[in-house]
Amino acid sequence: MKKTIYALSLAALVLCVYSCRSNDDFTDTIFDTEIPDVDENSATGPFDKWLYDNFVVPYNTEIQYKFNMPASKLEYLLSPAEYKKSQLLAHFIKYLFYDVYTKYAGDEFMKKYGPRIFHFIGSSAYSPTTGTEELGYASAGVKITLLKVNETKLWSPTSPYSAQDMDDLNEHQFHTMHHEFSHILHQTKSYPVSFGQVTPGDYDGRDWQKRDSVLSHTLGFVTQYGSSATYEDFVETLSCAITNTDCRWMYAIIDACANGGVKEGDKERVYELIDSLEIEGLDDSNKPWNNFTLKKETSVDNETGEETTRFVPDFHELDSRTHAAEESTKTVTYTVEKKFTSFRDYLDNWVQIDTSSETGGMNAILKKFDIATEWYTSQWGLHLFELRREVKQRQRAVNEYVRDNVTIYELQ
Repeated sequence: MKKTIYALSLAALVLCVYSCRSNDDFTDTIFDTEIPDVDENSATGPFDKWLYDNFVVPYNTEIQYKFNMPASKLEYLLSPAEYKKSQLLAHFIKYLFYDVYTKYAGDEFMKKYGPRIFHFIGSSAYSPTTGTEELGYASAGVKITLLKVNETKLWSPTSPYSAQDMDDLNEHQFHTMHHEFSHILHQTKSYPVSFGQVTPGDYDGRDWQKRDSVLSHTLGFVTQYGSSATYEDFVETLSCAITNTDCRWMYAIIDACANGGVKEGDKERVYELIDSLEIEGLDDSNKPWNNFTLKKETSVDNETGEETTRFVPDFHELDSRTHAAEESTKTVTYTVEKKFTSFRDYLDNWVQIDTSSETGGMNAILKKFDIATEWYTSQWGLHLFELRREVKQRQRAVNEYVRDNVTIYELQ
């Protein structure tokens, strides 16, 4: 046995020496270097070359705009992304996402932490089990799939983008991108445990979709989906801070203050948050948050006769009624509480001071903001509201960007 092992070892040594000597003369590569990285003669050649130069080379990131069935969720009926709309979205990803983070975090940040694949799907995806719509999803912190690409507006000099068009783009794609990218960041450097301790008993991973906007905000969550889990709440706080419109934020603040009031000192902090978010037109009478009606919602259980009440602003009344209609055992009515022509009047004079020991509503949102923004700065050197400001500025200049920089897209 020992002689056999020795003989085999000697044979292996001879083979190793021979192999090493035979490979002394290295060639540059064993692959065919004549094959180009991009076929510029193909119909999509110019776009493919632009993607290669702007994503593959600097970030090692692939934009999969052609329909990839194996990479899709097969339980959904999905359609491919349109070519011209894929061109626009790819440019927006560079201008409104990669360039923003690179500007404030440096060249190496997105090279190291950025997603490796963006996968475009033209249609939306509805869950048959929960009745919810997916706007996008991520895979292992590597790939981000973006849906509803075909709802992107085609740009032309005679049909430029409006503020509503950019809001739609944020809602359908960029909120998802910042949400999923925030997951990548917190999976790299954990977020504080204290974040989940602000509203620990109010997360509902199974029935979060049954909560309407008013209830979600009243409990201290910036979105309904944020109430599904601590980590979703954390990234929703970050993503909403960057992408939510002024109107969405003001509506959330009004909701959060309506039921349960605010803690001592929180009214001043609400104004500080509004200032940090750079919400414009706080005293503009034409803004919707300065013209709304607060209604009292009374819900009566038809079996027990138990009655509950809460306050619902009219801009979320339809959402509230829709969710109430799903509870067939209850009768719900709405009566006018008060009409407001000033947000300041609402916050300063109507919203009550909450002296209870419970944390929720606006107080919870403020606490979560404190934790999230401090983590963002201490762990990444990024300032959340600075990123929001940069994104808003770029969105206001998006028509000039498309006109001057999207040279491979037929603008006429």
